[in-house]
Amino acid sequence: MRFVAPTALATDIIMKPVTATLVALSLTAAVMVGPVQAAVKIQEVTSESGVTAWLVEDYTVPIVAVNFAFEGGSTQDPVGKEGLAELMSGLFDEGAGDMPRAAFQEALDLSGAEMSFNVSPDAFYGSLRTLAEDREEAFRLLRLAVNQPRFDAEPLARIRAQMIAGIEARANDPDQAASIAWANAIYGDHPYSRRSEGTPETLATVTADDLKTLHENLFARENLVVGVVGAIDAETLKAELDRVFGALPEKPELRAVERVEPKLDQEIAVSFPVPQASLRLAFPGVERDDPRFFAAYMMNHILGGGTFSSWLFDEVREKRGLAYGVGSSLVNRDHSSALMIGTSTRADRAGETLAVIRDVIARMASEGPTEQELADAKSYIVGSYAINNLDSSAAIAGTLVQLQMDDLGIDYIDRRGDFIEAVTLDEVKAAARDLLSTQPAVMIVGPDASFGGQ
Repeated sequence: MRFVAPTALATDIIMKPVTATLVALSLTAAVMVGPVQAAVKIQEVTSESGVTAWLVEDYTVPIVAVNFAFEGGSTQDPVGKEGLAELMSGLFDEGAGDMPRAAFQEALDLSGAEMSFNVSPDAFYGSLRTLAEDREEAFRLLRLAVNQPRFDAEPLARIRAQMIAGIEARANDPDQAASIAWANAIYGDHPYSRRSEGTPETLATVTADDLKTLHENLFARENLVVGVVGAIDAETLKAELDRVFGALPEKPELRAVERVEPKLDQEIAVSFPVPQASLRLAFPGVERDDPRFFAAYMMNHILGGGTFSSWLFDEVREKRGLAYGVGSSLVNRDHSSALMIGTSTRADRAGETLAVIRDVIARMASEGPTEQELADAKSYIVGSYAINNLDSSAAIAGTLVQLQMDDLGIDYIDRRGDFIEAVTLDEVKAAARDLLSTQPAVMIVGPDASFGGQ
């Protein structure tokens, strides 16, 4: 899952001294997080209304970071109104309660807080960062945004126009064309195949009533998870959880989303007039709660997830200079999983690049990695977790949310290293055989795209 933070211009920092302080303190926190991250103590806090949050108290700097998520994202868009959830995500700071846009944004600026919302296919995310001394006002504004977004006509028209302009600007982007074709081929008519940003036609149908209905259906206490980090204690947080989220409905009204297995064993050629060709491959994945997950994770790191140290990077980039970058990843969604590989190369070398990728995959499936490669992968994956996930208060808050959404347990950070160290070479080789012996879905996007003899 992604967590989007607002970007401040230099002029904004001059005009908003409180926000400048927040940025400076955040940088300080990032520098000082090293010794803190080794002893992250997570508390489970439940308010009187039943809202639960995971809390890490940290008074190193006077900041409070809040991240939260509601299960159900763009897959909840009705057919013909694709883009509804993403459009809604852009409107929460455009007026709330009795405060129209100008008043709300002025109050947010004066508070020095940073508030953002974004959506994925499976969840709707929000975040807030504030100085501890300004917490009450920041939480008041967050309560209004969460509970009483206005969806006024002018902001709705403006944000919709911005989204449509962005869609039209990307119409000649080969990556965009590749993503659309790929989703359609892999997921068929499942909601995962639909464009989360919508189209100009579907966005044009969205009304304020549509937004209000989605908000009412999606924002509820039962499908809410919250992560909080910073200068706030458990009792104070309980009161704030009730203030912000306590008045929401208990249960959401979500559309049922069926599980979908990616459609493999197919070749997709998309002709696009650009000098480069994009390549994508999809293999079976492994669920996050599958006992084989960590073995598959180790295997993927060695295959292509480790970037500069991976087999794919070595063979495609280092030895042959076929691409600037190449990688693989385990993609886990609520209703599907896959192992995916991607790269871009010169159009006239697409066939050669694909052949090299296939050879690397075949070698991994038949031979697997060495004991030393596995040891190196374990060392990197254990050591990099804190850097990638615990390097700031906002990052920790986001990690707390993701751990809850994946149902990994409040002690997962402490146990993770043991899970990784317990993986054996035989288990990694078995995961390679299981996942990579299947005929994949393969896509080429580029000029005169075809598979020829591949």
